[in-house]
Amino acid sequence: MTKSNDTMPLFWVPTSYFTMAVAYMTLTSVSAIMFKNMGMDNATAAEYASYLLLAYTIKPLFAPFVEMYRTKKFFVVASQFVLSAGFALVGFSLSVPNFVIVVMVVFWVMSFIGAIQDIAADGVYVTTLKASEQAKYCGVQSLSWSIGPIVATGLMVSLSGYLHDYFGHDAAKTGRDWIDAWRVVFFIFSGMTLLMALYHWKVLPEGAKAQHTPDSPTDAVRTLLKTFITFFQKKDIWLLIAFAFLYRLSQGLLDKIGPFFMMDSVETGGLALSNMQLGAINGTYGFIAFLAGSLIGGAFVARRGLKSTLFILCCAINIPNITYLVLSIYLPEQYWLIAGVVGVEKFFFGFGAVGHMIYMMQQLAPGPFKTAHYAFGTGLMGLCMMLTGLVSGHIQVAMGYTEYFIFVLFATIPSFLICWFAPFNIDPEHEEESLQQSSV
Repeated sequence: MTKSNDTMPLFWVPTSYFTMAVAYMTLTSVSAIMFKNMGMDNATAAEYASYLLLAYTIKPLFAPFVEMYRTKKFFVVASQFVLSAGFALVGFSLSVPNFVIVVMVVFWVMSFIGAIQDIAADGVYVTTLKASEQAKYCGVQSLSWSIGPIVATGLMVSLSGYLHDYFGHDAAKTGRDWIDAWRVVFFIFSGMTLLMALYHWKVLPEGAKAQHTPDSPTDAVRTLLKTFITFFQKKDIWLLIAFAFLYRLSQGLLDKIGPFFMMDSVETGGLALSNMQLGAINGTYGFIAFLAGSLIGGAFVARRGLKSTLFILCCAINIPNITYLVLSIYLPEQYWLIAGVVGVEKFFFGFGAVGHMIYMMQQLAPGPFKTAHYAFGTGLMGLCMMLTGLVSGHIQVAMGYTEYFIFVLFATIPSFLICWFAPFNIDPEHEEESLQQSSV
């Protein structure tokens, strides 16, 4: 590992994770809102945006190959230059007749570039900082990533609404009138990412070679196969896989449909919020509530232990989804009331979501390939988000909003069951001893 001091990481850790988050949220969430504004129906908009999760889901499969070539800094900076060009290309492409095809191709390529950026930036963090420094800057890393959604789904979505009004278009209408506003937004994304690339070119450490880095593509494939084999040799592996996949099932079903519900007209069962209002709720108030819930949830688990709190966390992440059902029945017009109700749901989601990550760290990841197996767990979570996103719009269009939110409540039953039967084979305080007992 390279030597680092107490101050230098503050020059690159926040900007690295902020840039990662902006790219991810723009591709997987902001894109859906843009498609919706452009006149795409809910089913297609949710489906197209969900396809872009694939690269982030399967990134553990090509991570070993990124490790083999050049430096980690090279991949971070190069990917950010390419992402900047991609955002600009999206802005220019919005005017072409069949813009959806062109934009989706560009987005698809960018999603893989974004996944490479994530792999390399995580690599810089892990190989540059000592273990004590990694723990020290973990909070900075998490907070910086959390600012990304506030900017992307909050500030920039609100800006699109403001620009749409500024250009003299009717905010209630969807279609190509939204091109002017979204072109400016994507040019801003491009400029922001370009500035980050230039900045990281100057300040980002090179990153060191990780232990057991493959020396050749054959070695990389061999290592990858070994991590898969050892993963499926874990005790109760199918219950562990089911947990990783199902715990956030409700989030996958609501991730795209929630914003669509708030944007759609009252006549179609929605809340008729503008982009400016949606950006403030989802990207600002809602995310602050989520962050507060995450911090309190983490403290709750630390105090009482995961085993005794897991089912409570599952209730926290799923039961408050009834707020969407209540909103769809009463369709309140008061903005403050909508923001408050959504804030409550986001708070409890943040509170319950910590159970997912902690369980995978303590029960799914331990072993000789801890980092890779944890990545498999997050990949399963991403697969759930992708698959539920692909079908969520189609189900909602067929059912309507009220019936769909009832469906979501029933669809979370498997989440409760898997939390109730989730195995606890590893004692995190005596991990090595627990692993030996688990393998007998």
